[in-house]
Amino acid sequence: MEQSPQVGDRITDKSALPDDSTVRDWIGPGAFKNWARLQNWIEEFYPGVFAPEWLYGGKKRGWSLRYKKTKAFCTFLPEYKRFSAVVVLGGAEREKFEERRYVWRSQLVKLYDEAKSHPDGKFLTVAISSADDRHDVTELLTMKRPPPSRG
Repeated sequence: MEQSPQVGDRITDKSALPDDSTVRDWIGPGAFKNWARLQNWIEEFYPGVFAPEWLYGGKKRGWSLRYKKTKAFCTFLPEYKRFSAVVVLGGAEREKFEERRYVWRSQLVKLYDEAKSHPDGKFLTVAISSADDRHDVTELLTMKRPPPSRG
């Protein structure tokens, strides 16, 4: 008997790349609105910069959608009944984060402080369930890589 999915479980069916309807059904309509809004924000502010790529991380990690040019920009994690985005902050970005430490929302600073440091940076996994969470992620991404100037 298959166990029903638990909140936070990943899409692990390796047989097909997830499409929008698979993601919407898995994460739920509210989380999917945030997913779509963040995708649209990236396309609007970084036109033609990233080609999002689905990656399969095995039975445990499942599918994720990575935005990358030469360095990783962010990764979308479609989790059962929720949506998270992973932003990796390297050395330079961590300095910038620290300089603005008292400007960030307290939840984000706590997440940053609790994130483990790895040789390639701190991996911040931000659960996105509100416009405020989405704003935190767009601010982190803008700090990490300023959008190309328009016009």
